[in-house]
Amino acid sequence: MDEFSIKPDPTDPRLVRRVSGIDHTGAMTEISVPMERPLTLFLNGQEIVTMMTIGDFPDYLAVGYLLNQNMLFADDAIRAIDYEEDIDTVVVRTKRRTNYEAKLRKKTLTSGCAQGTVFGDMMDKLEGVELDRDAIVRTSWLYALSRKINAQPSIYLEAGAIHGCVLCHEDTPLVYMEDVGRHNAVDKIAGYMFLERMPPQGKMFYTTGRLTSEMVIKCVQMRIPILISRSGFTASGVELAGQTGLTLIGRARGNRFVIVAGAERVVHDADPRTVPEESSRVQRKASFAEDVG
Repeated sequence: MDEFSIKPDPTDPRLVRRVSGIDHTGAMTEISVPMERPLTLFLNGQEIVTMMTIGDFPDYLAVGYLLNQNMLFADDAIRAIDYEEDIDTVVVRTKRRTNYEAKLRKKTLTSGCAQGTVFGDMMDKLEGVELDRDAIVRTSWLYALSRKINAQPSIYLEAGAIHGCVLCHEDTPLVYMEDVGRHNAVDKIAGYMFLERMPPQGKMFYTTGRLTSEMVIKCVQMRIPILISRSGFTASGVELAGQTGLTLIGRARGNRFVIVAGAERVVHDADPRTVPEESSRVQRKASFAEDVG
């Protein structure tokens, strides 16, 4: 698979728009901002959720959301995905008959920007999940991925106020998704893997957002054993990574990173002293003193 076979398009007027404002000196200015629009998801004839999203890849987002909420299974056959842009609606139709009325009454708001939802039985899906114990991540790959991803034109670099997630193989970024909520970006990748029949073997997951319990759960659900972030951790995310056997690497910027779980998978094959610091152009707002997501 080619490097960045899917990547953000900061020039797409459906995703970014220009707005006028007044800067700190009182002068008129114009800036780019990401779009945000509702998308209502139906599974067969049942309304599931309305998400706030930038609006690209609604098919991947819908399928990934259903997978990560345990409403769609690995062996499900999808008959059709119908997206109606004029009414902001996507309908996923399966051969299996579905009814999640009881489940929809039990949900929890997740932390972070553009809040997502998780349902009470998500942890049940993690029982018995076996992550690849033989998977490795070389530190040379970490440095290369950070450099490539941060230099890639993106909505973040154009407009900010957005999160990115990247599916990677060794030092190659494969699929780069962005959205106003990190949960949406990860769901798009989950949906891509399902619809394109891409196996998790040999894959790593890179995100710009905080490593929360939700991010760990979704990564484990996708059977990806290595999760990397530019940002920091929550205590529950660290604890859950340890329980599930996930390798968790955060604060990965320039030549720095911190491993808080699954360190046995990390091969230190690069001298950090030879890795240059990040350019100020690609540095994101998170810092060691203030991890935000």
